[in-house]
Amino acid sequence: MRDFTPVCTTEIIAFSKANTYFEKMNTCLIGLSVDSNASHLAWIYDIYCKTGIKVPFPIIADRNGQIARKYGMISNEISNSETVRNVFVIDDKGIVRTILVYPMNIGRCIPEILRVIEALQTADENKASTPANWVPCEPIIVAPPRSFVDLLERNKQIQNNSNGMNWYLSFKNAQKCVNTDSTCKRIEEKNKE
Repeated sequence: MRDFTPVCTTEIIAFSKANTYFEKMNTCLIGLSVDSNASHLAWIYDIYCKTGIKVPFPIIADRNGQIARKYGMISNEISNSETVRNVFVIDDKGIVRTILVYPMNIGRCIPEILRVIEALQTADENKASTPANWVPCEPIIVAPPRSFVDLLERNKQIQNNSNGMNWYLSFKNAQKCVNTDSTCKRIEEKNKE
């Protein structure tokens, strides 16, 4: 991102407003900009003065673009100093789980980023997958059967419960999901056990 640019300013405001939703999913936001720390401070102060919004997460100064280059955020064919709009979802083990890349003239979509994080956490917690267009606490895809006996049992369950299309595609309700609904178990509650 670049300080004092229109699209990035709208993104910083949107991420700041949505920060509590990220925190509820045990997710910490970090910004990365190729501008200086002094520029970041002036920019977030300007945002505060104009909107009253305090940016609740750090913005890393990457003046020489070293971090941006390591993550493939600078395309030398386009520019050797301007970054594309990337979002990296990195799990608690330091593994990059999702990369979203937006062109420079298109702002990031915060609801989609929240949905991706919740889908990753729900799929991990339930050892399952999420289908196309999945939204929180909708049915998830059951892992495929591992044996022919399991396949036959799965087909019987589908016939009885109308919860799938065939042995390789069936659904179940998530036992554990991450959201503000009190019926779903939050991941941090599991971590306390």
